[in-house]
Amino acid sequence: MRAVLVVNPKATTTSERSRDVLVRALRSEVDLSVRYTRRRGHAADIAREAADQGVDVVVTLGGDGTVNEVVNGLMAARVAAAPDGTTPGPGRPDDADPSGPTLAERLPALATVPGGSTNVFARALGLPREWPDSTSMILEGLRLGRQRTIGLGRADDRYFTFCAGFGFDAAVIHRVEQARRKGRVSTPGLYLRSMLQQYVVGTERRHPAITVERPGEEAEADLATVIVQNTAPWTYVGDREVNPNPAASFDLGLDLLALRRLRVAGTTRTVTQFLSQQPDPHGRQVLRLHDLAEFALVSARPQAFQLDGDYLGEREKVRFTSVPAALRVIC
Repeated sequence: MRAVLVVNPKATTTSERSRDVLVRALRSEVDLSVRYTRRRGHAADIAREAADQGVDVVVTLGGDGTVNEVVNGLMAARVAAAPDGTTPGPGRPDDADPSGPTLAERLPALATVPGGSTNVFARALGLPREWPDSTSMILEGLRLGRQRTIGLGRADDRYFTFCAGFGFDAAVIHRVEQARRKGRVSTPGLYLRSMLQQYVVGTERRHPAITVERPGEEAEADLATVIVQNTAPWTYVGDREVNPNPAASFDLGLDLLALRRLRVAGTTRTVTQFLSQQPDPHGRQVLRLHDLAEFALVSARPQAFQLDGDYLGEREKVRFTSVPAALRVIC
């Protein structure tokens, strides 16, 4: 079995020594090559090259941003595998033998060793938070052939594994990224301070501008911020799950939660519901939609936009699509 390990050398919770241990462990099970990312987007290039070369498994060592890039590289290869070069749906390509491999089976499987500060995707798959424990679980999965096929989300032409944000939460992530570029360490406290700063000075709360458009349904207008999930949880605060859409699943379509207003009392109550042991966000200011195949978010003014915790700038419109049975993962 051939594998490529994609390493983000800036991963926050690993060292050169721990990377060496990981490489030796993986080489006990697979024929391994190691690639280090050098720039933004490099992991996607490595993953697509691995798929083109017929590699069996792509392993990531990094945070959710590294995983997202690798997934987008693999999915670019998946699009190329479709007979007409367009984005394929689940199942087999039109020219395939019915007994042959599905599109997901044509791609390398993905294995994720958590090396970032939060590692939402790996933890949503049930992998331990610490990389040595996750490595042991992945090695066992490789030996036993243990894998599952998951769905992904797509926002315009980019895929995401666990979440997207349009509005307030994306603006908070932008503030966190700015702080990290200045040398701050990513902690729950940094996110909390960034959230408070954005709420107090950075958000236009009086005039909600976002609309959700769905095929065949009446539009939901005058929304202040939107969270989209492909699985639950949305994120973690330390070991505590944050669950705006607790029914979201890799095996279903996309889930959406929107707030109609960002008033202090209502927003505080909703955030408390996110953090509950049995989360069920509700109230007059909450809009929740479950298992969506497609929809669009449209705004009267530019909104901050993020995918898998990676800030992507401002947009006035984003079209979302659920992509079922898209990718095999080792877990």
